[in-house]
Amino acid sequence: MNPFFGSVFWLLVTLGVLVTFHEFGHYWVARRCGVKVLRFSVGFGRAVWKRIGRDGTEYQVAMIPLGGYVKMLDAREGDVDPALREVEFTSKSVWKRIAIVIAGPGFNLIFAVAALWLMFMLGRPDAAPVVTATPGSMAAVAGIQSGDRLLRVDGEPVATMSDAMDGIATALLGREPLPMVVKGRDGSQRDVVLPLQELPAGRSIDKYFDKLGLKLAPPPAVAATVVPGQPAAQAGMQSGDVLEAVNGKPVVDFDAFAKAIREASAQSPKLDVTVRRGQQTLHLPVVARYESLQGQPARWSVGVGAIPPENATRRYGPVKALSAALGSTWDTTRQTFTMIGKMVTGDASTKNLSGVIGIAQVANQSAQAGLPYFLNFLALVSLSLAILNLLPIPVLDGGHLLYYLIELVKGSPVSERTQMIGQYIGLVLLFTLMGLAFYNDIHRTLLS
Repeated sequence: MNPFFGSVFWLLVTLGVLVTFHEFGHYWVARRCGVKVLRFSVGFGRAVWKRIGRDGTEYQVAMIPLGGYVKMLDAREGDVDPALREVEFTSKSVWKRIAIVIAGPGFNLIFAVAALWLMFMLGRPDAAPVVTATPGSMAAVAGIQSGDRLLRVDGEPVATMSDAMDGIATALLGREPLPMVVKGRDGSQRDVVLPLQELPAGRSIDKYFDKLGLKLAPPPAVAATVVPGQPAAQAGMQSGDVLEAVNGKPVVDFDAFAKAIREASAQSPKLDVTVRRGQQTLHLPVVARYESLQGQPARWSVGVGAIPPENATRRYGPVKALSAALGSTWDTTRQTFTMIGKMVTGDASTKNLSGVIGIAQVANQSAQAGLPYFLNFLALVSLSLAILNLLPIPVLDGGHLLYYLIELVKGSPVSERTQMIGQYIGLVLLFTLMGLAFYNDIHRTLLS
């Protein structure tokens, strides 16, 4: 699928599922609190299908698939028949209104845990946290060497590259020294401290990652597979040969070997590949081919495959998967609030905010990567929706919750005038955040 249309499609799927589930939370709890629900809509705009349920609620599917909404009987929106006063929203106790308001974010939280639970049962492919550092980068200067395995990041054990990157990303937002424990290729453990305090303030996290220069280590320079009939096999190369040089130019890993093949072949396809086999050093006359393999664009190749990355897939049974899902949800929630706090205090840049364009792009990428990745993405967005809606900003669920908490303290509802002023302030704040996120998305897209 075209990347643009794919991004639009998966964005619609994401928002359609998560916002509808959010609104279903409001609907489900409202019904159980005795509030009459006039309409439950999946999507917005003109209805393409509708029916009236036995409970009198109008259920519909609308044309614009960007979520949904619940319309309750509410005296603030018009006159209410006295006979229906008992099933009207504002007539309910403040505790019931709090329950109805908090149910939307609550259902998003439940969805996040359920999605992660299913992801851990399916197993999300991941790589072991074996890393390297770009020469001259902050990580390289701090002492990270190619082939180092990350054992602990900021005191927390890490088992996968994703775990390690999540911990590092959180630390980058605070720009504080980050202690890590690593194990070198020789098996020895050592402490490394990344001096993140030296990073310039006010940059987006992707710029910090570039400056840090830490990434997954490439495969070692070993011919794991030699394809029969291809140039390397014809020249006598064997599986397990250590790749040392191309036309006399040393190679340190398989990526460097592949790059050297491409560059040398562009000058002449006749290559001298140096390999070590046991105690022997051999010079093999390899004639590279320029061809397309498995539908990929044509390029110079010799028919040699690398050692695959060490697999670190986390796949559990139902009980352990639930425990892992709850733990992951808690960690992500903590990291999100940390990021919000740092942006409020100015310790983290607002350039890290992403809007609908960024969400659409990541939605498409995760969907193409497979169901476990898409479930993880849905969980992250659902959790973000829950947290965002609980912020004490009028027009959001958190703003209404704030009004009801004030009502509990003072013993009477917040005045309509105060609520109206709050709504305007909330709209300004919300549109400011949306505009900033949209600007960041456009800026990143133009620079990419």
